[in-house]
Amino acid sequence: MGKMGLKYGCPVEDVITGLSVQCKGWRSIYFIPERKGFMGLAPTTLLQTLVQHKRWSEGDFQILITRHSPFLLGHKRIPLRLQISYCIYLLWATSWFSVLYYLVVPPLCLLRGISLFPKLSSPWIQPFAYAIFANHAYGVVEFVWCGGTIQGWWNGQRIWVFKRTTSHLFGFFDAIRKLLGLSTDTFVITAKVAQEDVSERYEKEKMEFGVSSPMFNILATLALLNMFSFVGGIKMVIMDVESKALDLLALQIILCGLLVLINLPIYQGLFFRKDSGRMPSSVTYKSIIVSLLACSIALY
Repeated sequence: MGKMGLKYGCPVEDVITGLSVQCKGWRSIYFIPERKGFMGLAPTTLLQTLVQHKRWSEGDFQILITRHSPFLLGHKRIPLRLQISYCIYLLWATSWFSVLYYLVVPPLCLLRGISLFPKLSSPWIQPFAYAIFANHAYGVVEFVWCGGTIQGWWNGQRIWVFKRTTSHLFGFFDAIRKLLGLSTDTFVITAKVAQEDVSERYEKEKMEFGVSSPMFNILATLALLNMFSFVGGIKMVIMDVESKALDLLALQIILCGLLVLINLPIYQGLFFRKDSGRMPSSVTYKSIIVSLLACSIALY
């Protein structure tokens, strides 16, 4: 990079440029002018959104694991607290593991009747309940206080789950492959211009699928897995006359139930929608087969 301009060679040139200029002695301030300085377009389809987040998480993780890491490039140049603050974004790509664990292991254990959390009657459930309630209550209040809506917050939770099980997963492994020299850098440009019917569905807040993608295969499979496990958990509670199953598996049933609510647009795209933005049949068939196979292995 010269005296002026962006630093290229990374999918997130803005982040690495900002880090570089800060290491040269520049200082940042938080400034929101009344008149917007820049305007842009965001993707209008789910796939393009996931592709964009995949590029961001991959690029951020590349910065962390190369010589451009804030702990190497910023050593003795910027404060340690600023170096650590970059990790909020640079570690995006690593979040896939914990989220994927909670979307796969608890529902499979629920089908087997294996409890992973404290019983409903146990005093140890109180820290779980407090942490979950306090975190989400604070998130809702903060989001609404900043001008958002409860529906907007809920949609944010939905996308939070979607991108961490797809975008960050693919971004993590692509960054590792590039570090090992197994692939080369490619910059995937996200389309910002949509067809008329796609724009109409976007305005109606309908989630757009329409094409086959490995990301959709993962989302659909996880959605069906949690739906099957939730139904199985409810069945166990109904058939258990002593109510031991409810006491033992309540938190896992609640977790699966919340994931079912989060995945409602996925179910609509898989089974109910008839427009061109529905989930492709190939994705539907593959996800049903894989999720049923996983459930069968867990049961037997």
